[in-house]
Amino acid sequence: MNRPPQDQAPSGPLGRCLAQGVFGSYALLGRLVAPLVRRHLKRRQARGREDPQRLPERLGKSAATRPPGPLLWIHGASVGEAQSALPLIERLRRDWPAIAILITTGTVTSARLMAERLPPDVIHQYVPVDLPDAVAGFLDHWRPDIGLIIESEFWPNLLRAASARGTRLVLLNGRISAASFRRWRRLRPLIADLLERFSLVMAQAPEDHDHLLALGARQVILPGNLKAAAPPLPADPAELAQLKAALAGRPRWLAASTHPGEDLVAGETHRALRDRFPKLLTLVAPRHPKRAEDVRHELEALGLNVAQRSLGEAIDPGIDVYLADTIGEMGLWYRLAEIVFVGGSLVPKGGQNLLEPARLDCAILSGPHTSNFARLAAELAAAGGLRQVTSPSDLTAAVAELQDNPATTAKMIAAARAYAVGQAGALDHVAAALNPLLREVTAAKR
Repeated sequence: MNRPPQDQAPSGPLGRCLAQGVFGSYALLGRLVAPLVRRHLKRRQARGREDPQRLPERLGKSAATRPPGPLLWIHGASVGEAQSALPLIERLRRDWPAIAILITTGTVTSARLMAERLPPDVIHQYVPVDLPDAVAGFLDHWRPDIGLIIESEFWPNLLRAASARGTRLVLLNGRISAASFRRWRRLRPLIADLLERFSLVMAQAPEDHDHLLALGARQVILPGNLKAAAPPLPADPAELAQLKAALAGRPRWLAASTHPGEDLVAGETHRALRDRFPKLLTLVAPRHPKRAEDVRHELEALGLNVAQRSLGEAIDPGIDVYLADTIGEMGLWYRLAEIVFVGGSLVPKGGQNLLEPARLDCAILSGPHTSNFARLAAELAAAGGLRQVTSPSDLTAAVAELQDNPATTAKMIAAARAYAVGQAGALDHVAAALNPLLREVTAAKR
């Protein structure tokens, strides 16, 4: 008797039967634990992680009105995914004005960003929690004709219910990391059940393409990474001019999107270099600004003088570290520092978006943990725009070298910028792949 490999669950009719049973139990469990989930949302609200005015949206209840005609729904988990959708939204509004657009995200931070950057005719909602009643309420109200799901938001109740109601699902910028692939192979019937519901799957990179096909996706194409098509992060011109004036003559570098552990490394790097560069300023922008108080305590425990952006503190000559703990200003910090370390990479978090600093004239440093952007990191390093560091001492040495060698820094900046420009064609390929589906839906609504 042939048996599947040990790390892969059975496929075929047996696998489909298994998936039906598991997802049926999952939905039943969702109904049973719904009161506990509502209580959990209330606790999150108390910690500032849910929007109290819009908490009903998380339960599938909306105060917004559905526009008439065809509706395209885009879903991304948080800030990075939502930002990657902005250029596509602009293209869709231009090319398909008869189609209304709804975007959902799951975090307070992403909602604030969308409030600032979405066109007024595009609707933002919080995604419902993956409970049957919440999902049903959301779908009953919005009745999306097309659903674009960004990266790897595989919520079973949401995807299965949308598909059952006739929503044409598309996986956009699909991503399956090597670690996720290994996990999903053991549960292949479950992920295959979800992937088969997509009319079209657009993979982010060749390895994602292969992983998605192996896990059961049907029509998989490789149009490029949509994040590569995003415009440069914005910055307030007046704030930029004021900060440049305040920092004139000071060498500086930025530790961007840092995770716990990396803030301390940034502080230690500054302490190691301040005798060599007496006017050095280190900017630290935590990935999650709510950690700012803890980060400040860590840095001050190193004997560093810290000024905090959210408190309006000035960058006086005696300040060692400027704690950039605000939301939506990363474009400002990238424009202020030519030397940038991108976080989530010295600790095993998979790294953060490397194209954002590449577009804004930065020489980029990264740790070894870049699985979220593995292909991009490898190509950017091969192009000369990225240097990988493997330890805190490596980071210190790299910052010192780039401070000492403006020509080397300029060469890295030029290479990073050229690479970013060369990636910008993904939007055209994604839009072209969506056009047949958009024509079909528009014609059906006439």
